Amino acid sequence: MIQMIIFKVLVFILFLGTLIFFHELGHFIFARLFGVRVEVFSLGFGPKLLKYKKRRTEYALSLIPLGGYIKMFGDDPLDKDSIPEDQRKYSFNYKSKWARFWIIFGGPLANFILAYIIFFSLVLVGETVPENRFGYIPENKVFYSYGIRSGDVLKKINGQVVQSPTDMMVEGRDRIETITVSRLGELTTLKIGVDQDDFLKEFGEYVPMLREPVVVNQNGEIFALSFDDNKVNWKVSLETILQTRNKSRISFYPVGKDGEGDKERIIGPVKFSKNFQWSGIRSFFDKFARMGYRTLDMRVREVEPNSPADKANIKKGDVIVSLNEEPIYNFEYLRKVLQESSRESKKSGDGAVKIIVWSNGQIKSVNIVPELKKESFIIGIYSHGAYVRPNLVKVKPKGFLTAVGQGFRKTWGSIAMIAIGFKKLASREVSLDNLRGPFSIAQFASDSLKISLSYFFQLMALISVNLGFINLLPVPILDGGHLMFIAIETVNRGPVSRRKLEIAQQFGLSILILLMVFAIYNDVIHFF
Repeated sequence: MIQMIIFKVLVFILFLGTLIFFHELGHFIFARLFGVRVEVFSLGFGPKLLKYKKRRTEYALSLIPLGGYIKMFGDDPLDKDSIPEDQRKYSFNYKSKWARFWIIFGGPLANFILAYIIFFSLVLVGETVPENRFGYIPENKVFYSYGIRSGDVLKKINGQVVQSPTDMMVEGRDRIETITVSRLGELTTLKIGVDQDDFLKEFGEYVPMLREPVVVNQNGEIFALSFDDNKVNWKVSLETILQTRNKSRISFYPVGKDGEGDKERIIGPVKFSKNFQWSGIRSFFDKFARMGYRTLDMRVREVEPNSPADKANIKKGDVIVSLNEEPIYNFEYLRKVLQESSRESKKSGDGAVKIIVWSNGQIKSVNIVPELKKESFIIGIYSHGAYVRPNLVKVKPKGFLTAVGQGFRKTWGSIAMIAIGFKKLASREVSLDNLRGPFSIAQFASDSLKISLSYFFQLMALISVNLGFINLLPVPILDGGHLMFIAIETVNRGPVSRRKLEIAQQFGLSILILLMVFAIYNDVIHFF
């Protein structure tokens, strides 16, 4: 646990530090180009841990790694008149509006350039990314009505190839008319005709946690199911098979005690085979339940000490059968039914729910009062599910000119996408609950690095664009606020008054602190 936390912290510092360094480097380079003296170049805020001075600039690494800054000589507009005459040529505030514009704009520009360099490099050298796979799609959902099935892999949007999450966000920016998916190795084009935002939002709801064809019986014995050629295909999920077929001869292979691992899990020959026919996923699981089998994710891997499940004497290895008399065949569905049932029970009684489990070959019924935690009801059990591992796609390297064009296209597409997102956030089309802070960035960064290095850099490019865009917002104390004052100064043909500057800076600082607190609050609610 401690090693994992240390890993996430180090990845976070590397990830965010790179973005901050390039942002401040942009300011630094333009300041030096226009003859402004840079007194401090710091990565991080607060007390300086390391510092080194060269010429008149102190380079520092500071304690709090959530930002950075450069301190330019004479950059305080409220103290402009105190600068001696012979030193004003080195002062930021005595430079022309044009020079100050580029010095300020240099930071966000550097973030956009970094994103372009990353996109360009990934196209030029090739990349390894997880395939864009759909998760479990219930038969009553809109995606199912479009013809999309669980486990489909997205290959094209509007006829354009998509291989990475960035491609998904860039292609069909206004509207998605068609998508092409790969299903069990065959390509299928579907007409859907939806707005991109609606598509991406719906796509994000289907987490690609698709189950391997592994089941457990009432006695705790675990079997792998074979639907083809009497061998188990560990790369195809149970949901994919059940939504693309309606009959098969199924062979049952005994597997190891815990059902985890890879192909070596199979420990014996086929125990038996059976012809099977079904009319939908629910039909399949209803028939399987009558035979005495449940999917492995319904088996309890661990019970949290002193949790409601522990107090109700649910044990490791028990298999969940139903909740309030409703059969449960999916651990994620268990979460959903638990929320609904617990809320209804709270309204009408003590909040207890009835859960039936298989325990040591016996059927056991228990009443549990779920605990409300982080706005969700929990009972304190962990699933023993075995899930299909996502395939990594190796994107072939492209030529230099192609990389130049695609780098620009992806960078501009990312900027446009983020601008639309902020517009919707401002108009409340998107909830402020979607704001995320440093904990989320650390989580996303470490998760992406575990998947692949190119996936890590893709995320870095997107966050770099985000950082550049946010800094251009017309909020005092941000770069965009400084640019706004230069524009006002140009229109008024004179600087903004001292009093107005003080009010604007206090207002901007208040907004920034409020947004940071809100983002960190969302992180805490989400992770803790």
